[in-house]
Amino acid sequence: MQISLDSNEGVYRILGYANGKIQINDQYYGQSLLVMPDTLVEDWGPGQPDHLTDQHLQAVRALEPEVVLLGTGARQVFPARELMRGLITAGVGLEIMDTASACRTYNILMGEGRRVVAALIIED
Repeated sequence: MQISLDSNEGVYRILGYANGKIQINDQYYGQSLLVMPDTLVEDWGPGQPDHLTDQHLQAVRALEPEVVLLGTGARQVFPARELMRGLITAGVGLEIMDTASACRTYNILMGEGRRVVAALIIED
């Protein structure tokens, strides 16, 4: 999938996702990461959706997002409800989808000026 958007200096945009690699601005990444318009956390964590832990989600909560897009790899996988509880009780919007969909949705919400975090799992 190729995504084309104009690039602003200092803003992290997802320009493409394919074959387990994400292109953010001019750089390619092959590991799970967190991306916000102004923040990039490389090597964030889980290599599979079932490896997601509360520690991974604490890193997401620490970014104080308005909305979290959890991209769970090649297909949509819902994590255990207990893991999601911290985000939900904090009033953070949470959407769970496959990683390609999370990449597309991130760009839309970022373009609207939302404080969005894409927590993207790139499967091992």
